[in-house]
Parts: sequence; C-alpha cells; structure tokens
Amino acid sequence: MKTLLAFVTLSATLAAADAPASETAAVAKRASQPGATRYFASATLPEGYRQQAPGVTRDTGGLALWWKQLKDPELDSLIDRAIKGNIDLRIAAARVAQARALEKAQRSTLFPTLSLVGAFGHNRNLIPIGPGYETDNLQSALNATYDMDLFGANRKAVSASTADARSAEEGRRDSLVVVTGEVARAYAELRGIDRRLAITRATIATQSDTLHLTQVRAEAGLATQLDVAQQTTQLSTTQAAEPALQAARVQTVQRIAVLLGLQPEALLDELKVPGDLPTVPPVISAGLPSDLLSRRPDVRRAEADVVAAAARLGVAKADLFPKFTITGLSGRQGDGFGGIALGAANFFSVGPAISLPMFTGGRIRANIAANDARVQEARARYEGAMLKALEDVENALSNYAREEERRTKLAAAADASRTAVHLAHELYSRGLADFLSVLDAQRQQYATEDALAQSQTAIVTNVVALYKALGGSWQ
Repeated sequence: MKTLLAFVTLSATLAAADAPASETAAVAKRASQPGATRYFASATLPEGYRQQAPGVTRDTGGLALWWKQLKDPELDSLIDRAIKGNIDLRIAAARVAQARALEKAQRSTLFPTLSLVGAFGHNRNLIPIGPGYETDNLQSALNATYDMDLFGANRKAVSASTADARSAEEGRRDSLVVVTGEVARAYAELRGIDRRLAITRATIATQSDTLHLTQVRAEAGLATQLDVAQQTTQLSTTQAAEPALQAARVQTVQRIAVLLGLQPEALLDELKVPGDLPTVPPVISAGLPSDLLSRRPDVRRAEADVVAAAARLGVAKADLFPKFTITGLSGRQGDGFGGIALGAANFFSVGPAISLPMFTGGRIRANIAANDARVQEARARYEGAMLKALEDVENALSNYAREEERRTKLAAAADASRTAVHLAHELYSRGLADFLSVLDAQRQQYATEDALAQSQTAIVTNVVALYKALGGSWQ
C-alpha cells in the first residue's frame, strides 16, 4: 500500500510538471475569462479606427437591431422572416443542439456508471462414465464503475466540450450577422435597381419626345434625316438598358426569397411595386476596436476554439499517467428464478483498478505533439480573426466615406447635366448649335443620373457592410 501511495504521489508530481502550465495553460486561462480583452498578436490594439467617416462616432449601442435605423418597414419584415426561416440559421441551430448534447454526454464521465447485468447458462455433463446431469445457472448483478480522474483527463475533456458548445453558439451568431447583412444588402440593391429603372424610363420618355420633335422639324425642313437617325439610335440604346435592369431586379428578389428560406418566386408579387432606398442613419455608433473584438462572433468563436484545443492538449498529456478506477459488483445467482429470489447464493466484490501505459510505440507522445500543434493553429486563427475584424471595419469606413464624397460630386454633375440638356435644346431650336450637342448632352445626363443612383445605392450597402463588420445583430 505504501508503494502504491508513493507511486501515485510521484505520478502526480510528474503530471504537474508535464501539464500545460506554460504558454498553453496561459492561453486557456486568459481566453476563458469573460469580458477580458484577449489579444495574442505581437501588435497592440489601436485606440481608435484609422479611417474616419461622416456621422460615425465612438459611442456604443444601437447595433443589436441596426436595420431599424434604416427606417424601412419592408426591410424590417424581411429580416424578421429571415431570422426565423433562413436555412443556414437552421443548420447553425442544429449544430448548437448537437454540441450541447455532446457536452452533456461528456459531462457524464465525471459520475459513476451503473449497469444491471443478467446471465443464464445451461450445463450438461457429457462424460460417458458415471451418471449424467444437467444444471441451470442464472445470475443477476448490479455493476458499478467510477473513474477517479486523478490527473484531470475527464475534466479537461468536459472543458473542451463546453468550449465546443460555445464555439457552435458563436457560429450561429456569426451566421445571424451574415444573414441579416445579406438581406439588407440585397434589399438595398433592389431599391437601387428601382431607382435606376425610374431614371431609365424617364430618359426614354424624354428622348422619345425629342425624337418626335426632330421628326416634325425634319418634315418642316428645319432638321435633317441624319438628326432623326441619330436620335433614334440613342433612344434604342437607352431602351436596351431596361430589360437588363428588369432581369437584375428579378434575380435580386429571388435572392431575398432564398435568404428567407422560401421558394425563389415567393416574393415576386410582394416586391413587385418599386420603392425608395432605405434612409441612411445620421449617426452610426462604431465603438472602439476593443469593443469590436468582444462583439464579433467570428472572433469569439476563434477564442472558444483556442480553449477547446488547449483542453484537449491536457487530455492527451493525461494519457501519460495511470488511470485509477473503482469497480463494484453485487448480485445473486442460483439454478433458477426461485434460487435468486431466496438469495441462497449472494456474491459481492469491490476494489480499485489501475492501468498504466508501458509501451505504445510513441502513440501518446505523437498525440500530444499533434494536439500542441492544434493549439498553435487555433491561436493563429484567433489572431487572424482579430486582424480580419479590424480590416473589415477599416475598409467599410473607408468605402463609406469615399462613396459619400463621390455621391456629392455626382449630384453636382447631375444638376449640371440637366442644365446642359436644357441649354442644348434651346440653342438647337434657335439654330445656334447642331443636333450633336443635344445628343451628347442627353447621353451625358443619362450616364450621370445612372451613376448617381448607383452611388446612392452603394452608400446604403456600405452602411450595411459597416454594421456587419461591427458584428451587430446577434444580441
């Protein structure tokens, strides 16, 4: 007994020395602290975002239901339905349920296991010498086993399963961020197409009037057939843009329907009426980079993966040391059911058991090395996820700010192009300019108006991308 105790003490000392108490344990400890800022990269977190955009503040809040700030009831309805019916979200929810069930199953290893064992045997004497005989043997017993888990293998496995469940939950939240962002982006593109269609149809109407006027002037000898042909060409070119926009509109509506978990054609009637672009909020609360890292689900998921990998490294190292179990067996046996009921032959046994790996051909050490590499991989993924989060926000801020500048210049250009068309018509009607100036002015107006509509759409989609990069909507 003293030898056994000395061996256990030595094994425990070796386990403490060999356990992941250095960098890996520190990673797991820091990563398991809720609400703490955990940044394993060599760089330090910036105090604020480098890019600046109009209306973007360092305040926090307003991200949970960010699409409400776009002031579009139709968009609110679409996102609510997407949260309930999106296929990716349903898959993510099933993964969460699976991870939680596996965690519960793993946690059961911390408790004793009980099993009821029954056996029946029929014995017959086949020796030819002497009288033959036949007997029955019936046993019923309760078997109990308990793993003492002296070196924490089961507890570390439970920690890994808990981290897996947390990772699955963060994966579901990440899918929620992606789905809400995709629905909002597709809806903004839909309303942008509506605006472009309206501009195209208004341009077609204007060019049709110009063609009619040119034909009248040609019949009166005030214009040439060349003017008529050129205006006809320009009108037909503008008309050719409408079918392409209508096809893009149908594709966008069908994309929204699929995001809602519906048949592609399910929303064609509901969204057939054109609408305006959502309103960009005057203030966007971006917070600070430290807030971002605690809010982005993909970063939180990578963090949970680090914890799970570190815990599994501890499980692998525990295989180096002996496993102690306590087993117990209690039951009755007899030559029939009556014998068991009378308890004529009760039996009982209880005692410890120990298993110690002696030679495994390097399997345990190789498994430790593999799990240590997985820790390093998870840590690198965590650092990459944090850098990617910062990059996404910086890019979104830059795109939003630059597109706002572009929209302002395009708005001024659109105003100037309308004036140019009016003046070109006036000069042409008075014979002070040729018809080519009218054509150029009309062509430039349509191009500028269409570019302005695309820029206005891009501003909304850039705001959506910014909210998505900030990790909103999962709370």
